[in-house]
Amino acid sequence: MELKATSLGKHLAQHPYNRVRLLHAGVEVSGENHEYLIPFNQLIQIRCKRGIVWGELEFELPDEKVVRLHGTEWQETQRFYHHLQQSWQNWSAEMSEISAVVLQQQIEQIQHIELQDKWFKRSELGKLQQQICQSFAALPMPLVRLDEFDRCRDSYHLCLQWLQKGHQKVALRNMRWGEHLLDLHQNFFQTIETSPLNKSQSLAVVNGEDNVLVLAGAGSGKTSVLVARAGWLLYRQEAEPDQILLLAFGRKAAQEMNERIQERLGHVAITAKTFHALALQIIQEGSRKVPNISNLESDSKARRALLIKNWQQQCADKKTHAKSWRQWLTEELGWELPEGDFWCDSQLAERLSPRLERWLSLMRTHGGSQAEMIEQADEETRDLFAKRVRLMAPLLKAWKSALKDEGAVDFAGLIHQAVNILEKGRFISPWKHILVDEFQDISPQRAQLLAALRKQNKQTNLFAVGDDWQAIYRFSGAELSLTTAFKENFGEGAQCALDTTYRFNDRIGDIANRFVQQNPYQLKKPLNSLTRGNKKSLIILPQEQLESLLDKISGYAKPEERILVLARYHHLKPELLQKAVTRWPKLNIEFMTIHASKGQQAEYAIIVGLSDGNDGFPAATRESVLERVLLPQPEDYPDAEERRLLYVALTRARHQVWLLQDRESPSVFVEQLQSIGVPFQRRP
Repeated sequence: MELKATSLGKHLAQHPYNRVRLLHAGVEVSGENHEYLIPFNQLIQIRCKRGIVWGELEFELPDEKVVRLHGTEWQETQRFYHHLQQSWQNWSAEMSEISAVVLQQQIEQIQHIELQDKWFKRSELGKLQQQICQSFAALPMPLVRLDEFDRCRDSYHLCLQWLQKGHQKVALRNMRWGEHLLDLHQNFFQTIETSPLNKSQSLAVVNGEDNVLVLAGAGSGKTSVLVARAGWLLYRQEAEPDQILLLAFGRKAAQEMNERIQERLGHVAITAKTFHALALQIIQEGSRKVPNISNLESDSKARRALLIKNWQQQCADKKTHAKSWRQWLTEELGWELPEGDFWCDSQLAERLSPRLERWLSLMRTHGGSQAEMIEQADEETRDLFAKRVRLMAPLLKAWKSALKDEGAVDFAGLIHQAVNILEKGRFISPWKHILVDEFQDISPQRAQLLAALRKQNKQTNLFAVGDDWQAIYRFSGAELSLTTAFKENFGEGAQCALDTTYRFNDRIGDIANRFVQQNPYQLKKPLNSLTRGNKKSLIILPQEQLESLLDKISGYAKPEERILVLARYHHLKPELLQKAVTRWPKLNIEFMTIHASKGQQAEYAIIVGLSDGNDGFPAATRESVLERVLLPQPEDYPDAEERRLLYVALTRARHQVWLLQDRESPSVFVEQLQSIGVPFQRRP
């Protein structure tokens, strides 16, 4: 069947198409110099329109393309249109049956995923979405037409939801599955720890993503979650004990974790290790050598003595070096040095030794040559940085020589060796699950070790527990962005938060949470308290009121209740505490730096030293160019790490926190705390 434009219609329309012919499953539109074939499987809609004199047919195609035929006699146009419409609809009805079968097969796959008794990983979503796209591509008609057919409509829309809102669908499905698991295995979550796990803890434990970051705020039970996670993997037979690796940052933390595992899981072959102990194992098994750890790593006094001795020798032997050191310490650090042979000054040596220790550690951790280190600096600081590196070179050489004489390695060398062995394939990782405690303290070097392990075993899952609000170790190389940009650094996965703290009351929690989140770069998370506080839970006092405060506390604090006195630096320990044992014999008072108090808790906390200036809090920036280049870049927010340090101090106390300020030169933090509701009192 065919429809042509009339002679006059053709002449007046001046259109490239003037004839249409119905084919077996399509139409052919043509003109004197043009021809266009439109198969039914590309046809979205046919419209018949009447002009002033003639008729018009309009064929709508994908991508908003329209083909028109003008100048046809109206009655003939209507007849052709009805015949074409009937033929197209018959074809469409047949094709909708085929489409329904294809879509139903895809729906059955989706239903299988929704009903399966395991976590649906985000990495699997991509495969499902690819299958849906392939199913759509296999349909014999345009997707937009599926809405017209009852048998196709619902299936099409469900597939479309998984394509367009896949992450939300996955999250909802996994939440339902997780809650089902919590009900089904209620006894496990009730008994795996001394206290039953709450819902957010339990959901973190069952999370089955390849990479999981658990944000565990202060006092929210991160150790319970780590132990329960290991127990869950064994309980569900997802791993053997020797396929689970637990990592902590210090020997004490690893020991406490092992004690907890033995207590809660029994004598299973799961051992928490430090990163250095892990590196040692990899080297032993990968090179069949047993590295000797240098005594210098455990003897701070010997370590500093070695560095000072070589520094003094360097200054004494080379006047140009002595001059350069004087310039470094006076111009960059602002220190006042004695005239003449300043390097012989014992007080200066004592002050400099921890700096030399830190600078050497940064260079050893970097692990590269001097040239590679210098290349890392930007153009503006490169020349100055190069001078500093060259001044440190003799100390680095002396350190390496001491290690060689001892036949030993240092901690930085351990991890570099372990990564090298892994990259050469001389050690194959047996671990399917790596669980890391205090993840916010991870450094690029340790992250490199994790990456090398996971490269060896592609099936390895990473379960990281930490709190970016408590990241306070940048000075030792920790890089916060490894946590805040977890997905970008470790791959697609999930982030969840433990939403309840068991330590402090809601007043302390509210102030601490609001204070730390004034930095917009901190990750947002809920942290609710189980106990109620009041306005007196946090109070700002003049620093002269410490004695009166302790007098008052002595009236109600029980002997077993702990009182932490916290300061930014060791030397800010109040002299008053020297007589505390006799003055307040029933008070359990301990002094700590805030860094040392991390992980501690007490009934009461007193924060001293809230002043401005060199020994103030927030601490003034004291980094040399060596630290600025070799340490991770700080966030672009004023006093970001110092703010987190105060958050740590605030969240040590269960009941009350007192902040003692210098009224003559107050800390900027005092004003900020007052602005969010912390009251000032003249007396306790």
